[in-house]
Amino acid sequence: MTVEFNEVVTAEAQFRAVTGNPAERVVKKHLQLPALDRHCRAFIGKCPFLLISSRDAAGNMDISPKGDPPGFVRMLDDKTLAIPDRPGNRRADTFRNILENPRVGLLFLIPGKQETLRMCGTATIVRDRWVREPMAVAGKLPEFAIVVHVNEVFFHCAKCVIRSRLWDTASWPDIADLAHHAQLLVEHGKLDMSVEQVRAKIQQNERERLY
Repeated sequence: MTVEFNEVVTAEAQFRAVTGNPAERVVKKHLQLPALDRHCRAFIGKCPFLLISSRDAAGNMDISPKGDPPGFVRMLDDKTLAIPDRPGNRRADTFRNILENPRVGLLFLIPGKQETLRMCGTATIVRDRWVREPMAVAGKLPEFAIVVHVNEVFFHCAKCVIRSRLWDTASWPDIADLAHHAQLLVEHGKLDMSVEQVRAKIQQNERERLY
């Protein structure tokens, strides 16, 4: 069954007729911050979680979460930052995309903070020890760092966070009926293992390969 739509937007003029044009202050905030000022640095310094978007040469998109103790992203200068790469599932989707297309987007979130910080730039994968050493956790250095040269940066308004009540724990949905990740791996990957076996592997991985 193919889903069909009768009102498809194919030109900017069509959605501008509904949304209107952005206010001057909105346009300026996007253009006037080509570097990391003190407000950006303060935000990044308290941020424990970000999302990095990338795409390959064919345009296939990927978004990967990165998280560590607050301030895990290292600011090398007012236009360059470094993100540590911790042990994962070895897919390395972001790495493969960066090698084909270095353009990336970043979204920084701080629990309890309604505004988010957005930026875009070009990324490089590095192993320089002077970059990695300050990002060690529990004595373990990241094997790689993603260094991003920032082209544009701006703060995003709070409306989406307010609407979602993202940080309001009283409004959080009950997730007890959602499948454990082990079950998803078994079913989606058609693994010849039990859910209990995969769950044990995940728990071992979280204990031994967090850093």
